[in-house]
Amino acid sequence: MIETPGYLVLSTGDVLEGKWLGTEIAVEGELVFNTAMTGYQEVMTDPSYAGQIVTMTYPLIGNYGVNDIDHESIKPALAGLIISSACRTPEHYQAKYTVKEMVEQYKVPTLYDIDTRALTRIVRENGEVYGKITTQPEDEPENRKVDPEIVKQVSVSSLIEISAKSMPAFSGQKTKHVVLYDYGYKHSITSTLTELGCNVTVVPYDTDPAVLHNLQPDGVVLSNGPGDPEDLAGLSKNIKQITESYPTLGICLGHQLVALAYGGKTERLPYGHRGSNHPVKDLLTGKVFITSQNHGYVVDENSISLAEWEVSHINVNDRSVEGLIHRHKPVLTVQFHPEAHPGPVDTYSIFREFLQMLPSKGEKQHA
Repeated sequence: MIETPGYLVLSTGDVLEGKWLGTEIAVEGELVFNTAMTGYQEVMTDPSYAGQIVTMTYPLIGNYGVNDIDHESIKPALAGLIISSACRTPEHYQAKYTVKEMVEQYKVPTLYDIDTRALTRIVRENGEVYGKITTQPEDEPENRKVDPEIVKQVSVSSLIEISAKSMPAFSGQKTKHVVLYDYGYKHSITSTLTELGCNVTVVPYDTDPAVLHNLQPDGVVLSNGPGDPEDLAGLSKNIKQITESYPTLGICLGHQLVALAYGGKTERLPYGHRGSNHPVKDLLTGKVFITSQNHGYVVDENSISLAEWEVSHINVNDRSVEGLIHRHKPVLTVQFHPEAHPGPVDTYSIFREFLQMLPSKGEKQHA
């Protein structure tokens, strides 16, 4: 087997040599790392990674293969993939493809045989790092900023309707209609909602509240997505109007956008939270949950109005804000991923809390 050398050239001046896995395609992007031991298929297809070169820190990737049921979007959105070792002979009853076959099918620039431990330390020490996957070690990344239009690239362009897969989660309730604003949503979010008995309508990220009103939802979910939340600050007026009119759940980027809509601020983390083992404390119960996370920005706690909001969750490691609950309106937001694909299902109950906020039959909608 002929192995073609490839290079990851960083904005720090570091050059790491590896080998190509699949098609040799040069690409640039922001360098991030994910610490999950499993879930590489979900990571590769999560739209929140759009524009990023993702380093998987677990040394062996692909040992259980790739299937047709765990994609988080129609196709991968990440710019590139960096791994240490690629398993070419996976074993799992659901496996249909190898990782190599997947990156070849979707033309994802991928390097393996990279020292991912050294690369992760570079990102941790330098924070914001950009890189280029290339065949030439003297190449340098030209793009050194987050694309402000990245959400537009991953959001749907028209409405998508998805029917409930089961009866409502709570006895005596009618089937609920939830509208999901798509900033780069994961399919597991809509799957969870439909499994809990909701009809879901997915709408583009910039859908006007007047269009939302015509859809007559019982509640709204603001999804996860890529990029800097402040690049979407122009949507704050619409988001505040939505949260004042309907019970709302914000997830990840959606959580940050709700905070911005109410005068809060966001800030960039030194190197982000990406993985499936992040401990989060529920301040209302004192319990600690292990969560799945994927974000590079957080809400600045000092910018939140405590007269309007209660901080519901914090990160155990760095004390950053992981959740908010409005004191007077049916609005809750979380920085982590309660749908937990990949990751532990500790916080799955967040969806049930949201559904309990939706009006019962005959009850007047929140205004």
